[in-house]
Amino acid sequence: MTGELIINAMGEENRVALLEDGQVVELYIERRRDASLVGNIYKGKVIKVLPGMQSSFIDIGLEKATFLYVADIMRDLEEYYSAFVDNEIAELEIDKKHEFMGKPLSIEELIQEGQELLVQVSKDPIGTKGARVTSYITIPGRYIVLMPNVEHVGISRRIENEEARQRLKTIAAEIKPKNFGLIMRTASEDATKEEICRDLEFLLLLWDNIQSKKDKLSAPSLLYSDIDLLFRSVRDFMTHDVERLVIDSLEEYERLREFAKNYFPRLIDKIELYEGKEPIFDAFAIELDISRALGRRVWLKSGGYIVIDQTEAMTVIDVNTGKFVGKESLEETILKTNLEAVKEIAYQIRLRNIGGIIIIDFIDMEKMESREKVSKAFIDIMKKDRAKSTIYNISELGIVQMTRKRVRDSLERVLCEYCPYCEGRGFIKSTRTVTYEIFRRLKKMNPQRGTTIIINANPAVAELLSDEERSGIEDIERAFNINIIIKEDINIHQENYKISVI
Repeated sequence: MTGELIINAMGEENRVALLEDGQVVELYIERRRDASLVGNIYKGKVIKVLPGMQSSFIDIGLEKATFLYVADIMRDLEEYYSAFVDNEIAELEIDKKHEFMGKPLSIEELIQEGQELLVQVSKDPIGTKGARVTSYITIPGRYIVLMPNVEHVGISRRIENEEARQRLKTIAAEIKPKNFGLIMRTASEDATKEEICRDLEFLLLLWDNIQSKKDKLSAPSLLYSDIDLLFRSVRDFMTHDVERLVIDSLEEYERLREFAKNYFPRLIDKIELYEGKEPIFDAFAIELDISRALGRRVWLKSGGYIVIDQTEAMTVIDVNTGKFVGKESLEETILKTNLEAVKEIAYQIRLRNIGGIIIIDFIDMEKMESREKVSKAFIDIMKKDRAKSTIYNISELGIVQMTRKRVRDSLERVLCEYCPYCEGRGFIKSTRTVTYEIFRRLKKMNPQRGTTIIINANPAVAELLSDEERSGIEDIERAFNINIIIKEDINIHQENYKISVI
């Protein structure tokens, strides 16, 4: 698998596309006005404790208070057993239960209103929800993740070579400072012990600086801000699978090379400046993939298609045979369509950065063997995903339930906004529905005899009133002995209208 990072740097908006074998699989967008907060460390103040929800609100200086759940509160009595950065999950079980002498501790026993806490943003604000924070601090470097106040060593699950894993475990055990935990990141697989040690020294200096600021500043205060998207691209995405990074800005190109020279010298030769006349995302056919990723329906090569509907609570993906009729049995046609859909669905989930609960409705398969093939294929292909996901077995109805870790907004939420017409419903009232609403409204008004009524409506509604539904208007005119005038107004939305009496 050949990987490339293509960067379109505009200043106001920077876009980073990760390509695998020439196809976009992940897209990251950072705008100067609403840059990601994930990874930032704050000194915050508890402003409200909610016993009924076992959570609290923390003021870290943002417009909205952040959300801190009981399981995300670190205590000196326990170790932190779960560690992750940029979805590189360590080979350990998640267990953050708060217990003392075998009894669960409630949030009131852990924190109180007015208390000051060191917290880190784990999820950006999404929709109407404020950011989520944790008191389990993780500071990422290129090769390792430093976890203060933790006694644990973990290895990225993306490192599959057992010999490499054992080597990294040995190095980690030798260099780990007391009262600190380490996670060996994917990039560490080919790193030397010296490079890993330099990374650790730098992270320890960062932690000392954070502690110094914490003692000097009052809450709420920002103590540490993670590096910007372009630097993170070098630090986090330039693994051995990525052969080069191509960027279209000379200024940012020089800045990235300087950053690599100071911290990751072996990456300098992989950074290239794009000098073509065609926009870089057009040259690499990325703009086309972005447009495709915003569509509701995605066609498969066979003629089948998938439909993707994202809601506040979950995402539903439906698979259909469409134009594909197959050449063999119905079961074989359905199986081929489902297996083709598996690849496209996994691709779209990564590209669109769909998180939370995902329901996939494959076409019903009668044979258990067919269902198992589809389920296994989907689980295998999702292993390439950086984000942690949990996938449940396919049901007899062809339904797959899964969850995928959501840290930032999906591509749709980043690039789009709710339609002001339908208010996010995805549909509006038909012209005929609005027409019949107008009829009911006119009758309810019970207008006086001899009056003239003017109806201002959207052109599509006005046309229906004047043509196909003209008889309905005439019936009301006769019933109340009134005169009705219909006027088109292009500035009126299809669902709205205005009725005036002269």
